[in-house]
Amino acid sequence: MASRGGPRAAGTDGSDYRHRERVASHYQMSVALKSEIKKLTYVHMGLWLLLLAQMCVGHLKLLPHDRVAMPYQWEYPYLLSILPSLLGLLSFPRNNISYLVLSMISAGLFSVAPLIYGAMEMFPMAQQLYRHGKAYRFIFGFSAVSVMYLVVVVAAQVHGWQLYYSKKLLDSWFTSTQEKKKK
Repeated sequence: MASRGGPRAAGTDGSDYRHRERVASHYQMSVALKSEIKKLTYVHMGLWLLLLAQMCVGHLKLLPHDRVAMPYQWEYPYLLSILPSLLGLLSFPRNNISYLVLSMISAGLFSVAPLIYGAMEMFPMAQQLYRHGKAYRFIFGFSAVSVMYLVVVVAAQVHGWQLYYSKKLLDSWFTSTQEKKKK
């Protein structure tokens, strides 16, 4: 085999080994997808920490309620959304397909479902705000429903991309598993 700086095999210029020096595409894809999912997980953790901080401030009355509103009902089950992200991260070191599948299924239950419920729960308040200009809950001077709808939109995109990349990663891992079985 050819080496980067050392001698090559006798009787060759090294060009006949080029096909062996490339990394298989599904391994390259696996590394790239893991990187994207990790970035999305960090964004998700940031959103999760913001919601947790809002809940703590609201319940512990660290600030007056006119500064930080009490949390909506959907925020409580959404706190469980950290579990699918952690399961996804646990699946990476050894390409554990079971953990990744569990992560994807639980993301639907603990991440996407509370977001859908939250959008439905806050809709009447958003309608009242935009029709009549009345808001009764605030987060640092902004209407709570507007801020939380922004959180819902960003979180929905993060979880959607996480699920998309997880599915692509799962397909990549199945490809590599099938190639190993053929050999």
